[in-house]
Amino acid sequence: FFFFASPMASLFAKQQLLNSKVASSAQRSCAVPLAVRPSSKQSTSRASPAPSSWSPCVRQTTVRAQASAVVEMAVPGRVDGLITPHGGALINLQLPASQWDAAIKGCTKTLEASDRNACDVELLSIGAFSPLTGFLSQEDYESVVNNMRLLSGDLLGIPIVYDTDRDDVDVGDKVLITYKGQNIGILHVSSKYVPDKVKEASKVYGVTTLEHPAVQMIALERGKFYLGGKLQGLQVPTRVFPCQSPAEVRASLPKDEDVLAFQCRNPIHRAHYELFIRALDAPNVKNPGAACLVHPTVGPTQDDDIPGAIRYQTYEVLKAEVNNPRLRWAYLPYSMHMAGPREAIQHMIIRKNYGCTHFIIGRDMAGSKSSLTGDDFYGAYDAQEMANKHAPELGMQTVASLNIAYTQEKGYVTADIADREKLTKLNLSGTKFRQMLRAGEDIPEWFAFKSVVKVLREAA
Repeated sequence: FFFFASPMASLFAKQQLLNSKVASSAQRSCAVPLAVRPSSKQSTSRASPAPSSWSPCVRQTTVRAQASAVVEMAVPGRVDGLITPHGGALINLQLPASQWDAAIKGCTKTLEASDRNACDVELLSIGAFSPLTGFLSQEDYESVVNNMRLLSGDLLGIPIVYDTDRDDVDVGDKVLITYKGQNIGILHVSSKYVPDKVKEASKVYGVTTLEHPAVQMIALERGKFYLGGKLQGLQVPTRVFPCQSPAEVRASLPKDEDVLAFQCRNPIHRAHYELFIRALDAPNVKNPGAACLVHPTVGPTQDDDIPGAIRYQTYEVLKAEVNNPRLRWAYLPYSMHMAGPREAIQHMIIRKNYGCTHFIIGRDMAGSKSSLTGDDFYGAYDAQEMANKHAPELGMQTVASLNIAYTQEKGYVTADIADREKLTKLNLSGTKFRQMLRAGEDIPEWFAFKSVVKVLREAA
């Protein structure tokens, strides 16, 4: 067990606030103090890990073997030459503009959305969260927290909820949701409940400590109540970058071909590019004709991540620089949870709705580190194992990211080739890269694209 160090007064203050927010639910169902990491015996959402005695190489080989097994099992259904959306149909909750005024007049309450709420309203409205037709009721919320499934049986990695501190919002209200001067949706409230946030943290994120960014989020940012009910979409939030809907992205994809999804939340450097370009030639990808959807998240992430507007600029200049016809580019207004294995499932479901048959998944995907110790919350291959486990049910396939290295002799090669041929590897840490960027030093072109570096320098 891990407890906060006594000098961390500010964290103690946060912890007291967290305990006060969840005291009633904690008394009902959780005997674990909120500041304590669950032990290995406690239930979490993680897939069963490989034996701890395995070396990283053996474990990675095993994960890839599991991925190969998935190839034989995943036979995606198709609609109009593209993979069938999750749940069988692509949901569209957008109300025609001609009906907005009448619908708004019928609203009984108004709520201003947070940045995270606004992302969820948009993704629900455009069908990215298909088959959902609104925010989760208490029953569906509890089912997803406990079992990673809706009551219908459909998979869902992370519960989609609308939070508020408003006591005056009741079941039966029609709530106009606003965001920065826009009317973005109407929520027909059919469920209002006080969530068990301790249990949600333990089950969804695998930990209950405030060292995890998402535990801080649900405890200190989200309101006391969750609201569930049907949603009607109005205006799509205005952003400095365009975010295509699943229907729009699907219209741009090749028919009856494999489509890989590459998820990221940071600027793309040379190694990332090599990963998704090489993934197009993976053994379980049908060629020629396969394409890769580069689909970064541009919503809220961790506090120390580069803002979405700047990341968007780096992607746009890179798209123009590489000009690769096998790539498609789109941007996802999704709020990252850093939930590791469960978030991998969430991303797979979303990309399936956008038309992708394959999902590229790397080491420690959507993982995070303790804000105190720097320790990883999830194992390096936990997300891959969870993805491989559920890929057949989703009708998708996984492509594990290759472990690649840059060498003086041959450029980028897989790490096993570099080791076998005793090639000279070149390394540049993220910390060193940021230092060089701030100091105006030349960044090696083997590490980063010039166009991307230029954007980052100008933003700094």
